[in-house]
Amino acid sequence: MKLYAPSTIRGIKEQYGFKLSKSLGQNFLTDKNIIDKIIDSTDITDEDLVIEIGPGIGVLTYEAAQQAKKVIAVEIDKNLIPILKDTLGEFDNVEIINQDVLKTDLNQIIAESGCREAKIIGNLPYYITTPIIMGILESNTHADSITIMMQKEVADRIKAGPGSKTYGALSVAVQYYCEVETVAIVPKEVFFPAPKVDSAVLKLVIRKEKPVELIDEKMFFRCIKAGFGQRRKTLSNSLMGIGDVTKEQVKACLEELGIDEKRRAETLSLEEFANVANYFSKGEK
Repeated sequence: MKLYAPSTIRGIKEQYGFKLSKSLGQNFLTDKNIIDKIIDSTDITDEDLVIEIGPGIGVLTYEAAQQAKKVIAVEIDKNLIPILKDTLGEFDNVEIINQDVLKTDLNQIIAESGCREAKIIGNLPYYITTPIIMGILESNTHADSITIMMQKEVADRIKAGPGSKTYGALSVAVQYYCEVETVAIVPKEVFFPAPKVDSAVLKLVIRKEKPVELIDEKMFFRCIKAGFGQRRKTLSNSLMGIGDVTKEQVKACLEELGIDEKRRAETLSLEEFANVANYFSKGEK
């Protein structure tokens, strides 16, 4: 059965009386080439656990189950559970969990799986992409990679480098945790129903070692939040948002690090943010 075929999706909707939820951002992928690119780029082996976020009717799940040791699909919409049990019924290595992934302990799932590696895949609802990605990364999920579909605009922000208009806090945060690879650009026409914007698939390979050494990770993220919280302000002003620092202390930091105080946050590299954070972490205020 071609789960990705629009005729199949329509048939399932009719059979189960299923209505697509706009609030949950449900758009089902109908292009086998894109499906294959996602699965191939994930490098699934028969020793791996695959955790899928938002399986929908099981299009990606079906392909992953043929390669992985085990697939655990986390689906928030209870109306999709009977459909998934039907479309994936032939597999004994698939488990479906009706739960919000933001409230799911992925590390517990991984620990109990008995698998060599864990790989996360999914077609994320646009409205909640960033909280899901950052939730996975900030909780130090013991996964090898995250290969996910998202709104192209969000993918562009994640990939952006210093000096780009799309470079921001999300760019720095994800690049701190991951190496970012583009898998595919996905036109809106290959979804059912078609969303209003194009999508992209990114593979986020979680770093074993971080690219910078930090004294205090919390201070690093405070500096990023402060810097990008007031993008139009110069660093000497925006970094005041760190809290508990004076303008003179901020200027002293930038001067010692050789950073022009008139620069703005979007020009700072990940390494420069780390240097600023380490300066204040040492108490050199």
